Amino acid sequence: MLDGKPALNLGFTEWDERERVAANREKFMAAIDARKMPLAALRQFHSDVIHVAAAPCAEAPKADALITSTPGLLLGVQNADCVPILLADTRRRVVAAIHAGWRGTLARIAVKTLGRMTMEFGTRPRDVFAALGPAIGRCCYEVGPEVAQAFAAQFPRAADWFDGPFEQLAHGEEPLWLPWLTMMPPGHLLPPPRVQLDLRASNRWQLIDAGVPEKQISVSDLCTACRTDLLFSYRREGTKTGRLMAAIGIK
Repeated sequence: MLDGKPALNLGFTEWDERERVAANREKFMAAIDARKMPLAALRQFHSDVIHVAAAPCAEAPKADALITSTPGLLLGVQNADCVPILLADTRRRVVAAIHAGWRGTLARIAVKTLGRMTMEFGTRPRDVFAALGPAIGRCCYEVGPEVAQAFAAQFPRAADWFDGPFEQLAHGEEPLWLPWLTMMPPGHLLPPPRVQLDLRASNRWQLIDAGVPEKQISVSDLCTACRTDLLFSYRREGTKTGRLMAAIGIK
């Protein structure tokens, strides 16, 4: 619990005591009936790097997705706005945990993880179940023209995932920053327009496009920035917020 919030901080951060976070993780493992399962975690850095794990590493690997076919090993990813994605191939008995911010989403980390599962273990997308956990929603996730342009260049469906003047930002001219910085009141220009991005919708579409049946994808509607009474949000609360964890394993 942090400042009266019911969620436990599960991330090792500079401002929280390591012993307290370790105790929180023990409570979390007990709550999901995984007390005897070793936890494999990552040093996440908003990438499309994928690590295949057979056992926990002495030092957490630098990556943003984990895959295993080893029974008894728990995979965990942390988030405080980004999308946690869990994949389970129920036929080949392979699971994955993914951390997808806008950079990872743009780089198709969920689809690349699915492809790695296919390459390493013979996974077929039609056998995969996916769960997308609480993350910042399109209601709260404002991004600038560089993100709109990047998504427009990569995805034909990108406009469906944005609210606001997407076409203007994605395909129009860059905002003129210099006049806005130098003009004096009352002659200020309006701040440059921004759009709101739905990360979960983008990842959901990518999984469907890769062959995962739509009916086998579950998406949480909880927004981390709206529900800071319950969840952690880096965008809303700043650097001293906690970290959530999504975990998956094979019993």
